[in-house]
Amino acid sequence: MHIYVHVPFCARRCSYCDFAIAVRRTTPDQQYIAAISQEWRHWAALRGDDGAAPVTTLYFGGGTPSRLEPASIAQLIDTIAAERRMAPDAEVTLETNPDDVTEARAHAWSASGVNRVSLGVQSHDPAVLEWMHRTHRAEQVPGAVAALRGAGIHNISIDMIFALPTALGRDWRQDLQRTIGLEPAHVSLYGLTVEPHTLLFRWTQQGGTVAPTDDRYAEEYLEAHESLTAAGYEHYEVSNAGRPGFRARHNFAYWTGVDYVGLGPSAHSLDRDVRRWNVREWAAYQTRLARGESVTAGSESLDAATRALERRYLRLRTSDGLRAAELPVGTAECWHQQGWATLHDGLVCLTAEGWLRLDALVGAARRS
Repeated sequence: MHIYVHVPFCARRCSYCDFAIAVRRTTPDQQYIAAISQEWRHWAALRGDDGAAPVTTLYFGGGTPSRLEPASIAQLIDTIAAERRMAPDAEVTLETNPDDVTEARAHAWSASGVNRVSLGVQSHDPAVLEWMHRTHRAEQVPGAVAALRGAGIHNISIDMIFALPTALGRDWRQDLQRTIGLEPAHVSLYGLTVEPHTLLFRWTQQGGTVAPTDDRYAEEYLEAHESLTAAGYEHYEVSNAGRPGFRARHNFAYWTGVDYVGLGPSAHSLDRDVRRWNVREWAAYQTRLARGESVTAGSESLDAATRALERRYLRLRTSDGLRAAELPVGTAECWHQQGWATLHDGLVCLTAEGWLRLDALVGAARRS
């Protein structure tokens, strides 16, 4: 079993963020724990199975989960474990901001069962962090990594954002080298996108910010691929690279199309052939639970054709690839000739150049 818990609370909204968050000066820990516990018990009763499947991955995402007190994280883990057995090697991930990491908090997280941390660094450039409206300072990052390791948490992932506006003067290569120099077990890469209803969108509409070109996006993506590969990382998924043995097990569950449970506002779940998603806003989520109402905002049934298409897309996101026989005749050979994929023993795996074209390639294959 794979469980995602969405913690929506943040100290502020980043300039590019369109996630389901709730900006709060103080975090309502107890109200949140009560709400998640109620939804979790409802889900367990609705599922109606014998509870034999252990929890193999548990992921606290957000928002900023590290805004919760460590004792609250421990309580949430205990609440889930009370209904479902935790596998002995369960991967328990907590997303954190560098400024939330202290030695005391890191030790408390480790004691509660957290054994993997996703650190939201994004950049090591002070001017860029200010432009992003991040709450941490660049100089806090090495100390956060050291504190986590001192608490026994060595499975550390660092998030980085590339393809920023040229006017910022950000040195992407230097940012990459600083991240690699910290020797994290894992690195996640996200290209900046301009989403509606964000501060960044308003800036671009007003002409104050100009998004980088597609060529710049591709250049920085390929630079990251080359730098991380040269440093011994396996670029195993479009946006993720890890040391051998340190793939993100929770995220990999999504990419392989297995069932998962989502708890909290805006969280998604996949149960056999039905995908469900919760109401987006924290206030609406809390109100519905208080009234004894369902927090599900919508659902969709996945037929065989949809499942097959999703499998094709998700498998091509990873370095494990897809059987060439699952693509239209001649497609894999064409991609290979263009340098977009490797082809070996009937298995087609996209290259970094291919991953830049993933949506287009899958769309073209679908129409063939």
